[in-house]
Amino acid sequence: MVLAELGGSISRALQQMINATVVDEKVLNDCLNEISRALLQSDVQFSLVRDMQINVKKNVNLSDLAAGQNKRKIIQQAVFDQLCQMLQDPSGKPDQLVPKKGKKPGQVVMFVGLQGSGKTTTCTKYAYYHKNKGWKPALVCADTFRAGAFDQLKQNAAKAKVPFYGSYTETDPVKIAVEGVERFKNDQSNSFDLIIVDTSGRHKQEAALFEEMRQLSEAISPDLVVFVMDASIGQSAFHQAQAFKQSVAVGAVIVAKMDGHAKGGGTLSAVAATKSPVIFIGTGEHTDQLEAFDVKPFVRRLLGMGDLPGLANKIREAVLMDQHEDILENILQGGFTIRTMQVLFQTKLKLGTPSQLASMLPAECTSRLFPAGLGDDQENQSQMKQFLVMMDSMTAQELDSPNLKVSELRRQRIARGSGHEVRQVEELIEACKAVSKNFSKGRALLRSLNSGDMRAVTRNMSGNPQLLNQVGGTGGLRSLMNLGRL
Repeated sequence: MVLAELGGSISRALQQMINATVVDEKVLNDCLNEISRALLQSDVQFSLVRDMQINVKKNVNLSDLAAGQNKRKIIQQAVFDQLCQMLQDPSGKPDQLVPKKGKKPGQVVMFVGLQGSGKTTTCTKYAYYHKNKGWKPALVCADTFRAGAFDQLKQNAAKAKVPFYGSYTETDPVKIAVEGVERFKNDQSNSFDLIIVDTSGRHKQEAALFEEMRQLSEAISPDLVVFVMDASIGQSAFHQAQAFKQSVAVGAVIVAKMDGHAKGGGTLSAVAATKSPVIFIGTGEHTDQLEAFDVKPFVRRLLGMGDLPGLANKIREAVLMDQHEDILENILQGGFTIRTMQVLFQTKLKLGTPSQLASMLPAECTSRLFPAGLGDDQENQSQMKQFLVMMDSMTAQELDSPNLKVSELRRQRIARGSGHEVRQVEELIEACKAVSKNFSKGRALLRSLNSGDMRAVTRNMSGNPQLLNQVGGTGGLRSLMNLGRL
């Protein structure tokens, strides 16, 4: 969960203030001190923390508040506003950071950052994200410093099915960038509207790196320069981001590797140094693990306030019912195939881990929907990914077989094609049979959920009070049904 420790510390500080019998100056100071300590421990620069504390006190004058006003909510709102301000787009014009579809010639986005920051991987993620949103992206490798950069970006581009340009022999990054940009801009048959240029990095800030970036920027005139920052760099984030900003016109920040043990507070420092907003955060190693950054939902999640609209969007994007209505109907009618299982696995992986979903719910709901001790079960996720690889080696006939029967000869072929053992293919088939059996038991519940019939849903869940209690009773169930119809 992104910034989980920081969010938990801030939430606890606010909860202690909310639980106080009387909210006075001492309670306010204690709350702000706890929040400040949490921010400092998460590598946020001291000056930003100090300004946040001063501004909250300035906006919350307890002596001036009229009797009956909810001081706790006023303080919580003031903290929320200040954290949003730290991450807000200083220009106030976020639309400038979004490429325009179909614009000709193609818009150029140049990526900069230190070596090891995740820049090359992030370039591919950025291209893949926009490709799925309807853009026509292309990638240019202008990194001639790192030996494996060309091969890495070429392989990533092939996986993401995005056109790529680079050179094994040319050593001048400016020449490569200019040639690549011109080639994609002049490609009349494809009309690329987004050209992404990956540049060289270094192990440390060097004059040669910044001079190279300046020359590249002058040569290709990028519409946007994106600074890619490793979430784990800590307190050095401010000075590193500032150095890049002084060399090229950094317009946006992408924070990579937020899925690890990084404290992530350097994000706030980078925003302050570049006066540029965070537009994406990397949440994993895979091509599709790039999350669009939205300030207010992000801060709401930090404060334990949840992000229900974001959760609804995540469900809508993951489930893709408009594309799988036939599969849902098949389940409701009693049919269950390996393809059904494939869609269910893909949906579960897209939705994320239990802790990621829990962060999008208000704190008071989390304990009911996600009981203590429910972990992210990485072993289970790994098993699903292995099963999906095996499914990719199956024919349409095997995926759609209504009786889930696959001959011994076919099992051997699937095992060879997917790089697994026959035993593992058999485990997949047995897992499909077990899930099919469970669906047959809960088919009446599925029908009522799909129809939106609240009475029918409650009636079908009455035989499972533990499940009904986990979703917060009938009230929680009604909220989830409404959420699914958003």
